[in-house]
Amino acid sequence: MTLAIDDRRSRETRESGDDVPAAAPDERRRADGLRRDLSLDGSFWRRAARWGARGPEWFVRIAPPIVGVIVCALATEHRQAIAHNLRRIRGSRGPLRDAADVARTFATYASCLTEVLGGVSRSEALIKGELHVDDALTEGRGLLFVTAHTAGWEVVGPLLARDRQLDITIVEAAESDAGASAIQDDARRALGMRVAHVGDDPLSALPLIKHLRDGGVVALQVDRAPRGIRTRAVTLFGEPGTIPEGPLRLAILTGAPIVPVFVARTGHRRYEVVASAPVRLKRNASEGELDAAAQELAARLEAFVRAHPTQWFHFRGE
Repeated sequence: MTLAIDDRRSRETRESGDDVPAAAPDERRRADGLRRDLSLDGSFWRRAARWGARGPEWFVRIAPPIVGVIVCALATEHRQAIAHNLRRIRGSRGPLRDAADVARTFATYASCLTEVLGGVSRSEALIKGELHVDDALTEGRGLLFVTAHTAGWEVVGPLLARDRQLDITIVEAAESDAGASAIQDDARRALGMRVAHVGDDPLSALPLIKHLRDGGVVALQVDRAPRGIRTRAVTLFGEPGTIPEGPLRLAILTGAPIVPVFVARTGHRRYEVVASAPVRLKRNASEGELDAAAQELAARLEAFVRAHPTQWFHFRGE
């Protein structure tokens, strides 16, 4: 009798569809994993770029922009974010011009990603403002590079380190996709850079402080403020914004000067690196001085991005 009752209930459950939720969590996890993998920040596109970077030079030159435009067509949210950012930077230029600039941004991103994953040994760079870097290094207090997610930003360290023997640690928040993070970090290490992932753990900054006090270089992005990271309020593109507070605190704790360094791609494996005058903070800097330094960094970022609007890879609308 018990077996008959259980079988009847099982049959009624199947007919009513009430057993679907039992399988749904696994299906949702698989779907979510696939979406993460195929997202712009996922591992699929980075694996593809790494594979493409190993191809012949004509392929490395031609294929990435085509793939970038395809991704632009598929990645609706990222495409909308870039369109929004372009309007913030330079206003609307009309539907056709705006669409072309959005596609150009994706194409440039794909080319830069492929070139970085293929190494920078064949890359060339025009470096402007080298004296700012050299002067800051003579202070012997380490050096903080602040940069942004612009075209070729990961080539800053290797290109500036070629003749200076710089020991560079690049700092980023941990990515949600471990596979994508591993691909990118392996490429950075191959370029001669150390990699540090920081989050809301206050102890995560201690190795960076030691690295700076030993005369090393720490490179951080100021156009991204991951959740849990302390920030300072600034005005950016005429609107309220924020930049991470980390570089400012590191400068106070170590005395290291902050040198804004931004990069633009000027052609196949060709880059322009622009370094500007250091921003310095005293050990006993006031809150007002911190705010002023944060706004100065935001102003340097804004000036560079306005000059190169389609080379800012800020794939978020905020």
